[in-house]
Amino acid sequence: MSKISLDEFLSMRISQRCQYFSENNRLLALVYAQQFDRPLLSNLFSLADAIRRLSDSRDGRLFLRALLADRRAMLYFTQPSTRTFLSFAAACHILGMNSSNVRDSTTSSEIKGESREDSLRIFSLYHDLIIMRQPEGGFCEQIAFQMLSWPGRKPIINAGAGMDQHPTQALLDLYTLQRCFADSGGLDHKRIMLVGDLKRGRTARSLAYLLTNYSGVELILAAPENLAMGEDIKEHLRENSTPFIETDNMQPYLSKVDAIYLTRIQDEWDQGAKTSMDYSRFGLRAEHLKSLKADCFILHPLPRRQEIETSIDADRRAVYFDQAQNGMWVRAALIAHMFAVDEKIISHR
Repeated sequence: MSKISLDEFLSMRISQRCQYFSENNRLLALVYAQQFDRPLLSNLFSLADAIRRLSDSRDGRLFLRALLADRRAMLYFTQPSTRTFLSFAAACHILGMNSSNVRDSTTSSEIKGESREDSLRIFSLYHDLIIMRQPEGGFCEQIAFQMLSWPGRKPIINAGAGMDQHPTQALLDLYTLQRCFADSGGLDHKRIMLVGDLKRGRTARSLAYLLTNYSGVELILAAPENLAMGEDIKEHLRENSTPFIETDNMQPYLSKVDAIYLTRIQDEWDQGAKTSMDYSRFGLRAEHLKSLKADCFILHPLPRRQEIETSIDADRRAVYFDQAQNGMWVRAALIAHMFAVDEKIISHR
């Protein structure tokens, strides 16, 4: 790999930066949702399915647990998390990896003035994998770039960065959709509606990137005008010939879509006082269910607030709790891929 400076790296187009984090068709680091192409997605989903099947038996679980028993992972989560943290911890356990965690920088030497860069370099001395979630956009890619020049070239996984990227959430969302549509031709030629805070919701942004890998997908982007999808995502959709419609009224499209992906309003990013705007028009209520197709699936990355009434949980089309569990399987598949034990899993009988 050629030696370049961080400034030179950051000046590259995103497609070039993605290439920097891969070698011999294997991810060295996962930073961007754009690193996933369709062949890799297909391989990871097949791998996740294999891990699910093996986990159904004691012998299978013991086989999986021996694969990475000599490896250690650091979960560096300085931003609040429930599902992402626990599913990564479970994924490590499935593959036999021991894990450590820092969930509050005030419990580390950062409180003494140590830089995050130095903290992460120390973590890389004790661990074989860094899984990182933090609120600052751009920091994960800088660290991932630097880690490839440190001794050992330890891999890093972006588990959520600022308002920009959450590639493994998009991976599990896509895996869930693929399973939902398994009997209807897969994801190709489906119409999917993304609803809510699309400007700051990194889960919806990352999912939009991944959906461009599928033929004939059409997106409905339903959001308040002040929280509409960013121009960077819309430009990516145009470049990849993925048609989309923007609207501030989701109701006319309820009967026309194959899946609805709801998100909450990301008001933790608001500066000062919270907005008093009424966002109830961007929630799904029981009365809406009769408008949906019989095979229209309802997803949400969680946590939810008022976006989905709890009475909808019993509807067979509501798959958001399955979606959360899928995070464990697909993140285990990703780790297995990065440590090159995927073929052992696929070929195990």
